[in-house]
Amino acid sequence: MRWDNLADNPAKTTKSGEAALFAADAVTTRTFDTPEFRGITFHEVRARSIVNRVPGASRMPFEWTVNPYRGCSHACVYCFARKTHSYLDLDTGLGFDSQIVVKVNAPELVRRELASPRWHGAHIAMGTNVDCYQRAEGRYRLMPGILTALRDHANPFSILTKGTLILRDLELLRQAAEVTEVGVSVSVGFVDPELWRTVEPGTPSPERRLDVVRALSGHGIGCGVLMAPVIPFLGDRPEQLRATVRAIAAAGATSVTPLVLHLRPGAREWFMEWLGRHHPQLVGRYERLYADGAYAPTWYQRRITRHVHELATEYGIGPSRRGTSRALPARDEPQTPLDGSEPTQLTLL
Repeated sequence: MRWDNLADNPAKTTKSGEAALFAADAVTTRTFDTPEFRGITFHEVRARSIVNRVPGASRMPFEWTVNPYRGCSHACVYCFARKTHSYLDLDTGLGFDSQIVVKVNAPELVRRELASPRWHGAHIAMGTNVDCYQRAEGRYRLMPGILTALRDHANPFSILTKGTLILRDLELLRQAAEVTEVGVSVSVGFVDPELWRTVEPGTPSPERRLDVVRALSGHGIGCGVLMAPVIPFLGDRPEQLRATVRAIAAAGATSVTPLVLHLRPGAREWFMEWLGRHHPQLVGRYERLYADGAYAPTWYQRRITRHVHELATEYGIGPSRRGTSRALPARDEPQTPLDGSEPTQLTLL
């Protein structure tokens, strides 16, 4: 999963000895001198495949994903996907926030791969790695083509986003929902404005994201909220959880699903560096809470989940329940990655 470090003279392998996914001469690097893209570099590539299979050991409730971008200008300090930038020999800190890989042929690949006789019409999840409605989408407009292909093949799909740009594609979402199952979730882990400004500096505010929930619901597209991440010691006080669930309910969300912060390698180092600068008194508590790995202890996760579900019941909404996806008629061939590659590890927020 590499290219040759953007070298002028591409070699067959990287400095680590691994084969490059994209030759350097197949990568077009661009910068745009506009306020919304200042400081961001885009690496345009033509991907070999776009529908990726999630490994069986994953905790995710879906099997297939589409990710038209790598890196994310939302710059969330906790983002688990930071590690994926290291696969391309790119920096997982500021580089992840400002070096965005754009798979410019994503729409045509989706259409081609959905038309393959090996494809069974399974549910496809988007926004599970980096946000498909980050700022880059405003320029590259990959999602309309992807949604059109999914609509034309009546292929069920879901989208998770923090981006308000999804409203641009409202009509396509409505058309797709007429022929297949469409699920949309917006990520809002908290409504505290100070916490938002420091941990999610490149995202629309929580209030604007909840406006997306209102708009989608108002147009007949049910929208759930992934309450993620719940950040220990910064966003988990009872009054904070109550304020967030109350705002989610007021926006008309169909469901709320809490997810406690997890700190996988790549994200952990960046988050802990941020924590040391902004909340040094919490570093020791985090080291103890996450001493056993990437996830907070089960007892803590269960406590947060129980509290959020109690609040959701109080405000008239419930936890997310996965529905039955509408798939195209099954074929005899087993499902395999369309490019013959090994599964790609994915986790959620």
